[in-house]
Amino acid sequence: MSNPIYLGYYFTITPLQPASEILIAELGYAGFESFVETEEGIQAFIQKEEWNEQILDGIHVLQSAEFKITHTFEEIEQVNWNSEWEKNFNPIVVDGVCSVRAPFHDQPDTDYDIIIEPKMSFGTGHHETTHMMIQHLLRIDLNDKKVLDMGCGTGVLAILAEMRGASPIDAIDIDNWCYLNTIENVERNHCVAITAYEGDVTLIKDKKYDLIIANINRNILLNDIPRYAQSLSDKGTLLLSGFYKEDLPVITEACDQQGFQFVNNFDRNNWIAASYELK
Repeated sequence: MSNPIYLGYYFTITPLQPASEILIAELGYAGFESFVETEEGIQAFIQKEEWNEQILDGIHVLQSAEFKITHTFEEIEQVNWNSEWEKNFNPIVVDGVCSVRAPFHDQPDTDYDIIIEPKMSFGTGHHETTHMMIQHLLRIDLNDKKVLDMGCGTGVLAILAEMRGASPIDAIDIDNWCYLNTIENVERNHCVAITAYEGDVTLIKDKKYDLIIANINRNILLNDIPRYAQSLSDKGTLLLSGFYKEDLPVITEACDQQGFQFVNNFDRNNWIAASYELK
């Protein structure tokens, strides 16, 4: 089987934030698979068979008067994804308690040390939404809690949940790369309570959880909140992220309609991670 042909887009962004994070989110929704953050902006990659000439037409941040964004692109036959992210992936520490690093980084002195190789999957802890979801998980009692990590990406949130005592844990992602990457990272961190699945929210139809984590995007969250309500146990907790500060009211309204009450939220560079509980 021949390697897929990719197109590489190279964006120069001024100022970098929050435009870089918004651009990554919008490009991901458009079908781009992998991103590398640089000092000038970002690099984004998409399979040629998924590309079309109008691929950037729906990327709203490119039309924003607040930022200057230019780009070039080229066809790439092969991409060494590990080499690409290794050049740009630095370890992070959240609240001095939880570290997220690659195998080649030194082990820090933290309570929770997560080792991942993200490859083409989302969720290294560098993005604001993953960072804030880690903050939420560090503040919740997870002992013996049944947990769902929906849109698991690298599996980093499911891994932290197990480290903090949760069991059993389901980790679900619709993307095959993410599903396979989660399995690898679960094994790398010697987790035993996590089961990874490839698919969408229909997989949880007959299941119940004490905690559901969903770091996806606004539209998918709005579509799936009713299913989350059906799959949460009494007084269950719902953690949602992947949307902007201006979207919090509509997300909260959708949750309220399903019997949730807002608890609190973190915000970071215009991104939100909110906590809700069933009334």
